[in-house]
Amino acid sequence: MINRIGLGLLLIGFMTSCVSKKIYTDLENKYTDLKKENRVMSDENEELHKANADFETENKTLSAALETLKSERDKLQTDCTATTNNLKNLQDSYAALEKNSNNALEINMAKNRELLAQLDAKEKALAAEQNRLNTLKSELESNTKRLNELEDLIAAKNASMKKLKETLSKALNAFEGKGLTVEQKNGKVYVSMENKLLFQTGSWAVGSEGRTAVVEVGKVLAQNPDITVLIEGHTDNDKILGSIGGGIENNWDLSTKRATAIVNILAENASIQKKNLTAAGRGEFAPIMSNETNEGKAKNRRIEIILTPKLDEISKMLKEF
Repeated sequence: MINRIGLGLLLIGFMTSCVSKKIYTDLENKYTDLKKENRVMSDENEELHKANADFETENKTLSAALETLKSERDKLQTDCTATTNNLKNLQDSYAALEKNSNNALEINMAKNRELLAQLDAKEKALAAEQNRLNTLKSELESNTKRLNELEDLIAAKNASMKKLKETLSKALNAFEGKGLTVEQKNGKVYVSMENKLLFQTGSWAVGSEGRTAVVEVGKVLAQNPDITVLIEGHTDNDKILGSIGGGIENNWDLSTKRATAIVNILAENASIQKKNLTAAGRGEFAPIMSNETNEGKAKNRRIEIILTPKLDEISKMLKEF
């Protein structure tokens, strides 16, 4: 290309001297066109060099990638071969296990049937125990309810007896210090009157002050018709001698007559239900102190009025347990 340009310049120089202006102009135009063509071709050449360099770079990259792919292919081939061998070994092992598994399977099935039978028996036993537990639970709930009702009833009875004791204490307050006491114990109320308040020695006739005290007790009992009343006569251990009081045989006889005398006074109150009254003679056989001293004998000679709430409801509930 450079030789052509140089030749063109030489021709132009030569021809300039011997050709016309028109020819010169044409040649000069051709020269200009050749220069342009030369620049274009130079640019194309540079582009081709650049493209060639890019191609070589890409070729190297592709070659490296190709080598990597070949390496991976070889590795995969190796893995595939190993996997194929392992698969064959597994297939052989499976075939051997399958061949020998029938007996083991039958044994396991027999064991499973046995276990299922045991499980069924356990479930039936558990169901029976659950039913028994439910029954016991129901009974427990019922008993607990009845027990609560019983406790409430007993508490109500105790409260009622406490109120009765307080009422009696208030009604008999005038006789405090005269051998009369009122106390509550074991669910009952005890009104104890010493003989000095009620009777003369060897007599069962109640004195005026003692009668007043018994009448006051009767007024309280009239307001409590559900109370049963036991009147007990007690004596000391002195023997009955002679014909005291019209032929009393012994202390037992005397204690019974004294208890009956108290019952008769209480019975005078028309509001008291006679069926609730009981007289009993205990004689000398239930002392509260020693009979070795005069003080002890005086304490033992007494009338005890024992007030007990009716326990029919409580007894009925207890029978239900």
